[in-house]
Amino acid sequence: MMLSSTAALWFLPFIAPISLWVAWSDMKWMKIHNKAVLALLGVYLVVGLVALPVSVWAWGWANFAAVLGVGFVLSAVGLLGAGDAKFAAAMAPFIALGDLSLFLPLLGVVILVSFAAHRTLRRTPLARRMAPDWESWHRREFPLGLALGPALLFYIALAAALGNGAAI
Repeated sequence: MMLSSTAALWFLPFIAPISLWVAWSDMKWMKIHNKAVLALLGVYLVVGLVALPVSVWAWGWANFAAVLGVGFVLSAVGLLGAGDAKFAAAMAPFIALGDLSLFLPLLGVVILVSFAAHRTLRRTPLARRMAPDWESWHRREFPLGLALGPALLFYIALAAALGNGAAI
């Protein structure tokens, strides 16, 4: 992996609660709150300066801008929710470009598993009784935050365990 285990270990305790909050809030309200997006960007802004070389940190902001632009186009044509687009953009700086060939399949698998689990659970009376007011039980759309948050968390955890010793 291109993201160093050291950088991933710096990021992990900060992105874990944000990622889990995004998954939960998207199931409950079908909304990824701007607070979560800003919190993730804040982690990159502050912790990234400690964990990454400045040049790598700066290029992360270019990744953010590129994903934000693509996300807004996808949102405008109805293929993605605005919150999903913003959170994906906030995730982008954390993912080393050299790891895209690992991250994109990981994201695909997490989306498929999350979708199957969500659709199965919402048909389960016990799950619906435990969370009767969750918006995602009643909507046709899939709460993509249920996959985006955990995909970032899994990627950072993998990098913490398997990342190389380099600074990116």
